[in-house]
Amino acid sequence: MVCSAVAFFSFSPAAPLVSAQAQTAGSFQSYLGEVRKKAEAEGVRSQTLDRVLPSLSYNPRVIELDRSQPGGRPNSAIPPFAPYQRRHITDVRIKNGKAAYNRLVGKLVDVERETGVPGHIIMSIYGKETNYGSYTGNFDIPRSLATLAYEGRRRALFEAELLAVLKMIDGGVPQSAMKGSWAGAMGKPQFLPSVYLRLAKDGSGDGYADIWNSEYDAVASIANYFVNAGWRRGEPWGIAVSVPAALDRAAVKNKTKATRCPRVHERHSQWKSMAEWRTLGVVPSAGKYLSDSTLATLLEPDGPGRTAYLLTGNYRVILDYNCSNFYGLAVGLLADEIRS
Repeated sequence: MVCSAVAFFSFSPAAPLVSAQAQTAGSFQSYLGEVRKKAEAEGVRSQTLDRVLPSLSYNPRVIELDRSQPGGRPNSAIPPFAPYQRRHITDVRIKNGKAAYNRLVGKLVDVERETGVPGHIIMSIYGKETNYGSYTGNFDIPRSLATLAYEGRRRALFEAELLAVLKMIDGGVPQSAMKGSWAGAMGKPQFLPSVYLRLAKDGSGDGYADIWNSEYDAVASIANYFVNAGWRRGEPWGIAVSVPAALDRAAVKNKTKATRCPRVHERHSQWKSMAEWRTLGVVPSAGKYLSDSTLATLLEPDGPGRTAYLLTGNYRVILDYNCSNFYGLAVGLLADEIRS
């Protein structure tokens, strides 16, 4: 490791000087030796490891990007949603979303019939993740994940993804195809390798789930992800509502602590049926309705007096893709615009 190299120089002044870069390279290759043992134990063939592991090198740029990610304090103020909405649901993105929908409508209709996941929801995810495939990232995924795993700050996460990449290559996915974000998200739907192994789907019928080049495969894979996360056929993601100023928000406050991304879910109210919300004066603001029996939670992203939303279980499925209320709302609202 780099830190042990520093100690070595401190106690051995007569030793030949070796650059930090060379020390990093040496310990990086040593770490990959550990990965090899784990990969072999999980069934990856030696021939694959002989070919792939020596081709990987440490990428300092990936570490720079990882360490520069914003990480707000746990109790820091949450910014308003409205500016985010204006930046992410633009006329251009809506126009391109409609064009993408029309281009893929035949496939989207088939996928919705099979899975229940609406085409406009799939297109909204496609637009949010890669701007309808126009930018999917150009980082070498195996190299990036090996670097992040070696660095160690989140080794459990990234080593598992590195092992998944090795399984993908061992299963026939070309190593040269694996391009994506610096953090390991790949292809048009930006799947992590472990997600690819579980949920990527061949939508074109050629026997290969090519999420990098095939829009049909990307569409089928996004739908499959949503089905796996519990998408309910025929249920909207949510609706904009008007909330009376007199609503007792303390009485409807959610008292359940979420185990996953609790800060996202703590902003949601208790679950109530649409009929119950209506008796409390919470009513649709744009002519869209949920059935009386549909359960929904209330979210006021910009506080009382601003646009609020009643959100169904399908909104939670969107959060499974990216656990952020801003992301989830933007996907739902963009989908509505694409459909209109």
